[in-house]
Amino acid sequence: MRPAVTLELLAAPAEVSGVRHALRDFGADVQLCASELVTNVIRHVGEGVPVTVRVWCDGCGGTRLEVSDPDARARPVPRATVSADEESGRGLALMDALALRWGVAHGPTGKTVWCELGSAAPEDGVAPGCGVASVASA
Repeated sequence: MRPAVTLELLAAPAEVSGVRHALRDFGADVQLCASELVTNVIRHVGEGVPVTVRVWCDGCGGTRLEVSDPDARARPVPRATVSADEESGRGLALMDALALRWGVAHGPTGKTVWCELGSAAPEDGVAPGCGVASVASA
């Protein structure tokens, strides 16, 4: 069973690959969603901002990802259209396509963007790195 992972970092482009590497046991979809959400913090909140990334298995073959930052004002909003020539603007659309559901929770010290992803292992019904027992968030 894969234990919950909590990463504390300062938002910076160099940290994104480290987040993907740290979450490799959770599968490519989790890695992609995490890197898109951390990149959104860098782009829309700023470099050097403290970020917390949390991932855990829900015990039913799914995985929950949360990315928290201290700015409650910068809300993620998927763009309606992105032209083929634009270099950015597809991250939330990708996450929306991969996730079963996602949302934003506001707290007294900022916001948390979260998503829930289903199992990526159809043979045994269990997501990579996840067991069948529940793992609570840290």
